[in-house]
Amino acid sequence: MAKSLNIFFVGDINGKPGMTLISSLLKQYIQKYEIDFCIVNGENVTEGKGIDEADAKTLFGLGVHVITTGNHLWDRWQAKALLSKEHNILRPLNYPKENPGSGFVVYDLKEKGRVGVINLQGRTFMQTIDDPFKAADWALSRIANDTKVALIDMHAEATAEKMALAWHLDGRVSAIVGTHTHIPTSDARILPNGTAYITDVGMSGPYDSVIGMKKEIAIRRFMFQTPYKFEMAEHDVRLCAVYIQVDVETGKATKIEQVIFPSFQ
Repeated sequence: MAKSLNIFFVGDINGKPGMTLISSLLKQYIQKYEIDFCIVNGENVTEGKGIDEADAKTLFGLGVHVITTGNHLWDRWQAKALLSKEHNILRPLNYPKENPGSGFVVYDLKEKGRVGVINLQGRTFMQTIDDPFKAADWALSRIANDTKVALIDMHAEATAEKMALAWHLDGRVSAIVGTHTHIPTSDARILPNGTAYITDVGMSGPYDSVIGMKKEIAIRRFMFQTPYKFEMAEHDVRLCAVYIQVDVETGKATKIEQVIFPSFQ
């Protein structure tokens, strides 16, 4: 078994612009960082809302092992059938259990070991679903006998909720990465007991936008307080991700590095 695992997590891939960039760059980053395990958040992959089977197949073909999601997964009802048959596409664990799909998976990398991935969703300013803290505790109890390496995608609106979960689980998971806000934060670090953390990885998609939406449409929504049809933006497309190195024997993170291409500087 390998002594360490190199993990690459790509934040919220947004529509065709994000998919096009990921298709051209992901394999380069997998080679650059000698990645053993790749996760992406795919809740907005297909036309900016949800994920379909074709886009999921494309991502797996690029070297992705697990796809996490979030609240916008349910905007595309075909996703229910996809969740039922594809166990490496996760939905947030703390949605009611009657929903299709799974909120966590243990992925077997053969001689490199196993990796647990848990998908959670926050409740602050979002749906009033089950408690993500208790859901995390439960999932970790199920994973514990299989592996010490575990990563959580915490898909949440509130910074405080993400940070509170990280402190609650520090030392019990390898990494907690935040998604959902589409804005990368600059706080990537390793907490005192060995959990890598970043509040939000950021969107992999068009930044000449309002979190992926055409600017003029988003402005009208705020000014007039009435619905306008969602339209994807197209320009200034960037990749946002994190590279995390984990000690296999302890499950502790030894490195986290934020990746933004092209950079904002």
